[in-house]
Amino acid sequence: MNILDANKKILVTGAAGFIGYYLSKRLLDMGCTVVGIDNLNDYYDVNLKYDRLDSLKPYDKFAFFKIDLVDKLEIDRLFVNEKFDIVVNLAAQAGVRYSITNPSAYINSNIIGFFNILEACRNNPVKHLIYASSSSVYGTNKKVPYSIDDKVDNPVSLYAATKKSNELMAHAYSKLYKIPSTGLRFFTVYGPMGRPDMAYFEFTNKLVKGEKIQIFNYGDMKRDFTYIDDIVTGMVNIIAKIPVETEDGAPYKIYNIGNNKPENLLYFVETLEKCLMREGIINHFSEKELLPMQPGDVYQTYADVDDLVRDFSFKPNTSLEEGLSRFAKWYKKKYMNKGDI
Repeated sequence: MNILDANKKILVTGAAGFIGYYLSKRLLDMGCTVVGIDNLNDYYDVNLKYDRLDSLKPYDKFAFFKIDLVDKLEIDRLFVNEKFDIVVNLAAQAGVRYSITNPSAYINSNIIGFFNILEACRNNPVKHLIYASSSSVYGTNKKVPYSIDDKVDNPVSLYAATKKSNELMAHAYSKLYKIPSTGLRFFTVYGPMGRPDMAYFEFTNKLVKGEKIQIFNYGDMKRDFTYIDDIVTGMVNIIAKIPVETEDGAPYKIYNIGNNKPENLLYFVETLEKCLMREGIINHFSEKELLPMQPGDVYQTYADVDDLVRDFSFKPNTSLEEGLSRFAKWYKKKYMNKGDI
């Protein structure tokens, strides 16, 4: 198995984000030098982003720059000055529903921003480019579990379309300029310090306030919830494995990173409530409003992780109850004594 060389200098874009923070911390704990960038936008509470950065600042081998991927001059200057060995692009405009009302944010960050990263890697060669894709690229595919060999030509949101575009752009640059590139299709990542716009976080805020929670498609939805630590372990394994050239001459690879176990949304809410009750955050089950499917949503996500198992002898395995229990403990410590909600 490939082991990540701790002497590498690694750029993590979106370092103040949920996955970017946890990945940066893991890499720093391994002794790597990490340069993080983020535009610190206000899509969700910026204070949470600053909290993540504050916990990275004590590391001697961590440097942070506030840079937007759209700023090509700043990106190019950064690459020239820092001379990265590895680039991990996690910066993106996230959220499926937000893409329906604010499409330009996705074109700027996810398309133009990613193009700037590709160009910087072309002009300042790196050993490996890893970038975030998404399970949303599978759209309304009926066949499950979702395999990286399945067609992904029917996105149901602009967010999904931008992520599929990233895969195509990376493949083209990989083939033309021999940039070793690996795309990661993440499946519903959750955990402490996560994004407040994610369902488990939104539900918790409403449960604490005693508000009714909305559940779409009348509760008949399934998600392959993947705990953040499993995501990061998978990423560290993948970063160390530089893809070989495929039959078409591109050193290019895609992996699913998911729990390989879709959970029913109603069971998910029930498990969350139990974990919150155990921590004394709430004291009763909530009232639920069952609503139709929302535009951009899909019925289920379910990751085929055979490639991950074959290449790394690794498979995400954190149970939903264990992961939500860790989230509940963090939430209690972070919010319950401060009245921040």
